[in-house]
Amino acid sequence: MSSQETDETDDLPKHGLKGPKPEERPHPEGRRNSQGIRIDPEAEAEPEQRRAVLSALVEDDPGVLSRIAGLFSRRQFNIESLTVGPTTVENHSRITMVIEEPDPGIDQAEKQLAKLKPVIAVGELDDDAVRTELVLLKVEGDEPDKVHAVTEMYDGQTLDAGPRTITVQLTGDEQKIDDAIDAFRQFGIIEIARTGYTALARGDQATVPGEKPGTADEPTRPTNAQ
Repeated sequence: MSSQETDETDDLPKHGLKGPKPEERPHPEGRRNSQGIRIDPEAEAEPEQRRAVLSALVEDDPGVLSRIAGLFSRRQFNIESLTVGPTTVENHSRITMVIEEPDPGIDQAEKQLAKLKPVIAVGELDDDAVRTELVLLKVEGDEPDKVHAVTEMYDGQTLDAGPRTITVQLTGDEQKIDDAIDAFRQFGIIEIARTGYTALARGDQATVPGEKPGTADEPTRPTNAQ
């Protein structure tokens, strides 16, 4: 082999293929998910979370709350509060939940709840829905006159008053309750019990799909029931 041929051979890539060296090639950004699909970092950015109030009509089957709690635990939904109470229909209850999730998580929570057998219907309430919660506060009773004044200021009610403690009841929206709790801290809060939101849609609008506002003792069915 001539020296000229040797020089030309040395210029070829050692792998025998033309093209840039591995270290000179562009590398895609991002990583792969469990299915091996490359993920765009911007597309994978965590969606912003928001608070949503869900209302569900359920049949009073034994274990309905444990089923719902188990569902939310498995799906790792973040429940801020949950209240349960009877409706106008016998053997039916209304569950009101406040959850904090991104929009896809809220939509998934609704869909998963709707699949549970005891759940008749479920829906998210609008921002203008009527919402309220209740809190019981037991505080030190050293300054009863001042405690009474703060209770009146927040339209509360004294439920129990003794020589050492005073228990008051307050209702209202979240901001009012938070402000009231802050005001009572000066007396020394001994115990607190807070329900979280319970809510209904305004006017003639049904709180959940299939409900008939203004009626009683009528079976509630989802709007898509045949």
